[in-house]
Parts: sequence; C-alpha cells; structure tokens
Amino acid sequence: MSATPTPRMTPLTWGLLFLLGLLWGGSFFFARIAVPHVPPFTLVFLRLSLAALALHLLLRGQHGLYAALKGRWRGFLLLGLINNAIPHAFIFLGQTQIGAGLASILNATTPIWTVLIGHLLTSDERLTGAKLGGCLLGLMGTAVLLGPAALSTMVAGDHAVPFWALLLPLLAALSYGFAAIYGKSFKGLNPTVIATGQLTGSSLIMLPVALAIDHPWTLPLPPLSVILAIAALAFLSTALGYILFFRIMARAGATNTSLVTLLVPPSAILLGAVFLGERLEGTDIAGMVLIGLGLLVLDGRVLARLQRKGKPA
Repeated sequence: MSATPTPRMTPLTWGLLFLLGLLWGGSFFFARIAVPHVPPFTLVFLRLSLAALALHLLLRGQHGLYAALKGRWRGFLLLGLINNAIPHAFIFLGQTQIGAGLASILNATTPIWTVLIGHLLTSDERLTGAKLGGCLLGLMGTAVLLGPAALSTMVAGDHAVPFWALLLPLLAALSYGFAAIYGKSFKGLNPTVIATGQLTGSSLIMLPVALAIDHPWTLPLPPLSVILAIAALAFLSTALGYILFFRIMARAGATNTSLVTLLVPPSAILLGAVFLGERLEGTDIAGMVLIGLGLLVLDGRVLARLQRKGKPA
C-alpha cells in the first residue's frame, strides 16, 4: 500500500500559521508577567479553564459539541493531557528558573519530535531528508535568535540553572509531538469542538492538581497587569490559538502544523519590539532568516521549482 503524501501548505494556511505563531509567541510574554505572581499549576488551570469556558459560550452546543464530548470523552481527556496539561505545566515550571527565550528554544524542538513520531506511527507523515534538514535549519535559526543571551545566562548568570528546568520544556516538546500525531484522529470534527473538548478535559485534569499543590485560595489577589496577562493567555493564546491549530492540522497535516513552534521565538521578539521598545539586533534578523529558510525547505515547493528549473528541457 502506497503512503499518502504529506499535504502541502497553501498561502491561506501559511497566514494562519503565522497568526498562530504570534499568538503562541505571546503566551511566553504573558506567562513571564504572570508566573512571579501565580503558581504554575494554578496558572495552567486558569489558562485552560477560562479558555474552555469562552469556547463553550461561543459554541453553545453547536456543531455536535455535547454529543462529541459524550462519545469521545476519553479521547479528549488524553488529548488534553498531552497537548495542554503536561506541556503547559512543564513549560511554566521551567520558566520559574529559566527565561522565556531559553524556554522558547527548547520548545522549538517540537517539529523534530513530530517528524520522528509521525514517521514511526503514521503512513502519511514520512521522514525525508528535506523535513529533517528544514527542522535543523529552523532550530539553528532559533539558537542564533535567542541562543547567545540564553547561553550566557546558563553559564555566567547569577545562579546555575537546574537540569530539571532545562529538561521540562524538552519533555513538553515531546508531549506536543505526540499530541500533533494523536490529534489527527479527530479529523472530521469541527476545529472549535476539538479545541473545546481538549480544553475541557485538561481543565478537569488540572483542577485537583492546582487545588492540592498550590492551595490557590490562600493566594493574594494579583495586580491588574497580571489579571490582564492571564486573560490574554486564556482567550487569545489558548482559545483562539487552538481553534487555529486544529484548522491548520486539518488542512496541512501534523508535521506542517508543528512548524508553528519555529515561529514562536521571532514572534516574542516582535512583541518585545512593539510593546517594550526592544531593538532588533543583527543576530535577530539572521535567526529569523534561518527560520524562514527552514520553513521553505520543509514546505518543499521552492526546492522543487529550483530542481525543475535546473533540469534540461
């Protein structure tokens, strides 16, 4: 039986992917504001539960939401666990010790995990030299973009970074890789229904964890800036973000969708430049160029055109 080719990216899909990269790049920005004031497990629960509530209010049972929740609740719990609860908790825990830049670099390994997992577990996400080369180019760009500052913090910072703080975002990336492949089993469902189902499941998972570990009823009321950051994290980076995520997956496949993690670091830099007055350096531009080249290699269309032009008529 021949393998089904990996779907190609259309201009519309690329636009959705860049928008998702901006939203998820913002999640590191918003988390950086909130983590010093709200414990990680409580922050994860607030992010997921508020987003789930927003999507329930948006759908109001449309598109067969309640039937899907009833019939596929086990699947939504599993998807919520590996695509929300585990990776968000691991990243936020890591960010208590490391900066958003280094967390973004580690999270950007998701496409490599997705490619490898997809090659092992599916017939339509096969590993090719172009895919692997594109992922490596993207990771090189991410390292150039944020690596020097992150590495200097690791080596010569005020305190040594514990190994677990570096390991947790990598494990989160691995969990995202499995989720990208498992999420294909929900193909055919409305993307908003899938997002609502997984966020509902992950909220139910995180509620007892936050209550048992963080005792959120003992926490002081955070400042307004933190409340606004949590709201943006829930409604923009999560509710809207996952709608886009599943819509892209339905159009372009798991491997192409996972490329969004390569867009997160440059999105964070652009947000910093616009809202915090940060200046883009030469290394920032070089990193974004490498990431763009990685995306082009993974997409394959530019290389295919160059190969066609190089062949004799």
